[in-house]
Amino acid sequence: MARHKVDICGVNTANIKVLTNEEMTILFKQYQNGLVKAKEELINGNLKLVLSILKKYNNRTDNMDDLFQVGCIGLIKAIDNFDLSHEVKFSTYAVPMIVGEVRRYLRDNSSIRVVRSIKDIAYKAIKLKEQLTNDLGKEPSIKMLADKLGYTEFEIANALDAMKDTISMYEPIYNDGGDTIYLADQLESKDSPFSLDTRLALKEALKNLKEKERYILKSRYFVGKTQLELAKEIGISQAQISRLEKSGLESIKKMMK
Repeated sequence: MARHKVDICGVNTANIKVLTNEEMTILFKQYQNGLVKAKEELINGNLKLVLSILKKYNNRTDNMDDLFQVGCIGLIKAIDNFDLSHEVKFSTYAVPMIVGEVRRYLRDNSSIRVVRSIKDIAYKAIKLKEQLTNDLGKEPSIKMLADKLGYTEFEIANALDAMKDTISMYEPIYNDGGDTIYLADQLESKDSPFSLDTRLALKEALKNLKEKERYILKSRYFVGKTQLELAKEIGISQAQISRLEKSGLESIKKMMK
């Protein structure tokens, strides 16, 4: 079957190499031991990961070359910060970082500009929201934010809504050999594109799941196990694993609305 050539930034996408997990592990060890050439191989071997993410943004920019370069910046950051000791698949770690770079670029270059005064209110509210969430252990209400900042509830809500991205954190954005990765798949990291309140809410939602659903989601999206591996480990069918996984994700969506 003929492969179709598509050039982005001079890269022929039909000839991009895809690294196996074993090759990636070897290259990461070499790079982290000082072999700079290994980094180049890691970048080239993960360009398809960047391209698979960019498919979601085809209708949001006229210049895919620019977007591809931005996605590669996220990929490079992920390579520089990836820690093999966490035993998490690289794609699971890299996807949120690539998406974060792409979303920031699109937001900063959007033709729809948010008024500066509204941005200022939103930034103040977001900063205070993270601080209070950390102090109180729960997300503060709009009224609490408004009272502390001296604005009306409408002004706070309007500013926060204006800064929201329309993409759901549960939208599937990459399929890694049958393992679907969502925006919510991430590590607790200073480079995480998600705010503190989102990470706390996700952590709390996971706690409230049934034990088997929680174990399956953590194994799937933080450890990187396949449904087939989990089916063999737990002793149930792959279809049952799939149903429990979907049920767990749906429960998390409802709890985080």
